Amino acid sequence: MKILHTGDWHLGKSLEGHSRMDEQELFLNDFVQIVERNNVDFVIIAGDIYDSSNPPARAEKMFYNTLKKLSKNGERLTLVIAGNHDSPERLVAAGPLAMEHGIIMVGTPKTVVGIGEYGKHKVLNSGEGFIEIEINGERAVILTVPYPSEKRLNEALYGDMDSDEERLEAYGDRIKELFNKLSKNYREDTINLVVSHLFSMGSEESGSERSIQLGGSYIVDGSCFPNNAQYIALGHVHKPQIVPHTDKRARYSGSPLHYNKKEISFTKKCFVIDIEAGKQADVKDINFKVYKPIEIWKCNNLDEALEKCEENKNRDCYVYLEIKTDSYIKEDEIKALKDLKDDILEITPIISGINDDNDDSVRLSEQTFDEIFRSFYKKERGVDADDEIVELLQSILMGDENINETN
Repeated sequence: MKILHTGDWHLGKSLEGHSRMDEQELFLNDFVQIVERNNVDFVIIAGDIYDSSNPPARAEKMFYNTLKKLSKNGERLTLVIAGNHDSPERLVAAGPLAMEHGIIMVGTPKTVVGIGEYGKHKVLNSGEGFIEIEINGERAVILTVPYPSEKRLNEALYGDMDSDEERLEAYGDRIKELFNKLSKNYREDTINLVVSHLFSMGSEESGSERSIQLGGSYIVDGSCFPNNAQYIALGHVHKPQIVPHTDKRARYSGSPLHYNKKEISFTKKCFVIDIEAGKQADVKDINFKVYKPIEIWKCNNLDEALEKCEENKNRDCYVYLEIKTDSYIKEDEIKALKDLKDDILEITPIISGINDDNDDSVRLSEQTFDEIFRSFYKKERGVDADDEIVELLQSILMGDENINETN
């Protein structure tokens, strides 16, 4: 069986207010071609399909069009699980219609996938947290654990029970208990897989992921995954990587685009896995294109910055501009820079001499409300503000009367 592992598409995501959907649409078109060229039998999308629980209509349309192309009228099977950015209910709402196209959608760890024909393939068996599929005569058992919040994890393990002992058990221990329970469905004659959306200890974050751990409690150890799983397809971390201490069986495919300037140093990719029952998986990397690069321009003075903007005004790229200066950059100077280069995201003056005691420079930038609040929160509390806290404050300031619980 040939499997393609991807995830963290974050359709609808923007960068400093600039929409990325044009780039995402280019990626999706290329992604379909990658699947075709590699004769993939089974596509796994490991969560965070969208960037929010209420995605733009265009993002949803792009996603469903892509699923339809991947399907080829049911010839190829696709599995989609929800991440911490997705609304599980919204994601699986199209499940009955998707079934005839060979698309399986799983919203929570308790989701039970219907048994039957999915396009030209079959779901032979299923239960809470697992499915057994048949593709072209080959069978695979897949443990499906979409983003397991505390509530969803406890529901999957204990149902309506809520003892003090259960509440005291560490999150990682409960995840391991869940996988141990689910792995009893594995067999020697099946390809045995895991698909989940969580954060594993030792994995390297890139900066654009929304935190899904509170005080470290949502971090799991690589040892929590079943020893008899041949491949573990994970979502959440945006840097493609192998999870430590998993014998290279557990991997994050990462996000398809650079969603943060901290991500530009590494290549975006997906994994294609050739696998048979009882044998070690053969994994191949496939690199993605960069459609509109994020660049950091460092200039020694304002004139050099203006010259660089003039020379590159027709280049299609996002720019973080850093300018060494002995004074603040004036409003008319900022306007002159942005008139030359449309996609300047941030201008940061590097002012020398202000902090000579540490022989360092103080960076002052055109800060957004988000940045100001995060800086204040870190100074007062000593820890970074979670995205949920920032979003809640913004909702209050905007007078949003319909503040929903974050999924």
